[in-house]
Parts: sequence; C-alpha cells; structure tokens
Amino acid sequence: MKKIILFIITSLFLNVQNFMLNAYAEESQNDKISYVLMESETKTIIDSQNPDLKVNCGYMSKLMSILIIAEAIETGKFRLDDNLTASSSVTGTKGSIIWLQQGDTLTADELLKGLIIGNANDALTVLAEKSHRSIDEFVSQMNSKAFDLGLRDSAFTNPYGYYSEKDYSTAHDIALISAELSRYDFLTPYFQTWRDFIKEGKTELVNENTLSRTFDGHMGFKASHSDNSGYCISEKAIKDDSSYIAVVLGAEDEYTSFSTAKNLINKGFREYKVTVPGFLDELLLPMKVKEGEETAVEIMLESQNSIVIPKSASELTNKIVIPDYITAPVKNGQKIGTLAFYNDKTLVFETSIITKNEVKKSSLLFTVKKSLSNLLKL
Repeated sequence: MKKIILFIITSLFLNVQNFMLNAYAEESQNDKISYVLMESETKTIIDSQNPDLKVNCGYMSKLMSILIIAEAIETGKFRLDDNLTASSSVTGTKGSIIWLQQGDTLTADELLKGLIIGNANDALTVLAEKSHRSIDEFVSQMNSKAFDLGLRDSAFTNPYGYYSEKDYSTAHDIALISAELSRYDFLTPYFQTWRDFIKEGKTELVNENTLSRTFDGHMGFKASHSDNSGYCISEKAIKDDSSYIAVVLGAEDEYTSFSTAKNLINKGFREYKVTVPGFLDELLLPMKVKEGEETAVEIMLESQNSIVIPKSASELTNKIVIPDYITAPVKNGQKIGTLAFYNDKTLVFETSIITKNEVKKSSLLFTVKKSLSNLLKL
C-alpha cells in the first residue's frame, strides 16, 4: 500500500513538474516573438513586445519591395495595364514562382497579383527591373527608402526575402512600411484577395494570409514563414472608420502568428479611439516682441493632428508653456513654446507653438524713420 501511495505521489510530482516546464517553455517561446500594434493613421504604437529587436523577417521584406513598385506606378514609370516582358533574369528563379520564361509578357496587374497574392519571385523580378532597371538598383532603392522613412533597424540585400545574415528588420519597422503601403489605395484589392487566377486562368494563386477570407475588416498585408524567420504576419483591419496594423515576427507556428495578430487588432478596436484634441487658435494671442520693427508677432500651433487614446480616457486637459515676450530678430516658424494635452496626468500629445511670420531687429535707422513718421502724423 505504501508503494502504491508513493507511486501516486511521485507521478503527481512528475506531472506537475512537466506541466511547469512546458508552461515555462511556452512562455520562453512567446518571449522571443516580436510584435507591434499600431494605429495606422497616426502610426501610434499602442502595444508591443520586442518591437526593435533586429531579426531576419524572411519574405516579409517583400513589403518594402511592393512599396518601391507602388511608388514607381504612382510616379508614372508604368501603368497597371502595361504589358511587361520577362528578361533572362527570371531563369532559375528560386522559391514561389508563376513559371515565367524569358520573353513571356504579362500586364503589371497580373504580375502584382502574382507577387502579392502568390508570393511569386519571378513576377517580382519583372516588376523590379521595370521599376529600377536592375535588381541591384532596386535593392539600393529599398535601402534608400528605408532611410527616408527613418527605419534605422532595417537592411535589405535582395528584394525576395531570401535568407541572408545581412538582412534584418524589426516589428516596428515592418509596421511603418505597412502603414506607408496603406497610402496606395490601388493596392488594397490585391491585399484583400485570398484566391485568384492569372495567365488566362492557367495559374492559380492562393494567399498564405488566410485572414484575407476569415477576418472581418481585413485590408492587408502579408503572411509568410521560413526556417530562419519563423511564422510572420503583417495584418491590417478597418472597422468604424478606425484601422489598426498588427505585426508579429518569429512565431513558432501559423496559429500563434494569426491569433496574436487578430487579438492585437481586436484590442485596438475594443479599447482605443482616434480623436482630434480640441483647442481654439483664438486662445493664442499675439506674442510681444522687444527690440523689433514690430511690437508683436502672431503665433500658431505647428500641428494639431489626430491622437489615439483609450476609450476609457477622461476629458483631455491642456497646458500651454510660452514666455511673456521674445526678442527680435524673430524667424518665420520659430518655436517659442509648447502645447501639451493630458489624459489625467498622462501626456498623450504635444506640439510646438511657432511664429506665423518674421520680425526684423530694430536698427538705429529704422528707429529714426519711425520717429519722424510719428512726428509727421501729429
């Protein structure tokens, strides 16, 4: 009997130990995931984990490729209905393809379907060469665009997402790239499509991002996986005139990446709202100027943008910080103070108060002329 009791106790202990180890292992794995929840209009980060961790994001780097191609179309380098011809560069293309051969001709529209829905690398080659003549030049533009967007934690060595130790990005940077893609309305139908056909119906395309057919409000962008990057997704959804982007990198399986993205976006819809903080410009009285050709200068807010706040937030309060006067010379657009908005004690938005025009410093000659003018008026 004692042996049976001892066996039961030992079994219970081992089961509890295994449960704790599995839970710890799962928690450790989740800790390795990078994710970001961003409001797409203001680019406000609402929630994140390891947002600036540099990782190989695999085929997610194609989002930057699509952005460069979208810019080329918008600037008129080619149109969606233009016929583009494949060069010899498509020969031997690795990974997902639509089986293009040198000399094959497809419209830019079909090639974009192949790239965005079917993840096709040969379609990307044709579009990249049309956009910037060569793949090397295209990759250079990818990195230049990353710099222009302020993405200091991203580097690209190829447009396809092929693994390279020198290729890296972050959840935060991928979210910013995705937000930029939102500006191109003509891309939305491609991102929203789960299944389509090209090449006169001979080639089927199926989107790896199955949220394109299962998630209400789905607007984009991409899901992918590889041995080096794990399971990744950049998902955008819109509801009641608000939209959120969730980026998940390095998940251990598809379910984790998809469910994490959905939960993050639903959190945005459920708990946050976008608003424009109310403030009357009439409250900004002209600022007194000393030693200037004018005695005062008009002032204004540098920006009064939308902000993201919790739906539970109380009425916002504001605080103005400006001096009693400024000394000439005064430049147009010169910062002279700040206006801050608070949710209770939490700062939610801050903008500069700037001058509307310049005021030159008063000279001796100007003072004499002004004095004479005043005398003549008497």
